[in-house]
Amino acid sequence: MKTITIEGQLRTEFGKSATRQVRSQGNVPAVIYGGAKEVNFSASAAAFKPLVYTPNFQIAEVKVDGATYRCILKDLQFDKVTDALIHVDLLELVEDKKVIATVPLKYTGTSKGVRAGGRFVSKIKSVKVKALPKHLTETIEVPIDNLEINENIRVEDIVAPDMEILNSPRIPVASVVMTRQLKQEEAAAGKK
Repeated sequence: MKTITIEGQLRTEFGKSATRQVRSQGNVPAVIYGGAKEVNFSASAAAFKPLVYTPNFQIAEVKVDGATYRCILKDLQFDKVTDALIHVDLLELVEDKKVIATVPLKYTGTSKGVRAGGRFVSKIKSVKVKALPKHLTETIEVPIDNLEINENIRVEDIVAPDMEILNSPRIPVASVVMTRQLKQEEAAAGKK
């Protein structure tokens, strides 16, 4: 799994004025929780960029005050006006403690319905899972080879070993829909 390293400085002062001071230096305040203790730190906005502005699921190795924490991104806050990143919440990965994470789906193969002239529609790009840190993966592969026209793949059809999928099982994840051309051909065939 892809890992990003973020170097941070431990924060000792808190409150609005201290936070404003951190942001005025081009840094973003952040917190790591879920481990033995909560760690408040700040790092440059550029250091968070590869973690925040990506569709990929990745692990952040945060180095603060000589200690290294393995974390996943939990929450973000952006400025309402400037859209700048103003706060980051990270969840520390503890080996024997299950975490909830959002993992992207990766569709593999070519469906029978697409080969027959249908159009593939992805309805969900990621699912929420609960798993031990060692079982987390970059993506969950969803094979679509047997998907026919007007058929769906639902959350309950996704196979994710060692992960509990928290989304509702009946939600459609992907489908193959009939194209306008196929509908017209069917209608023309029905008139003859």
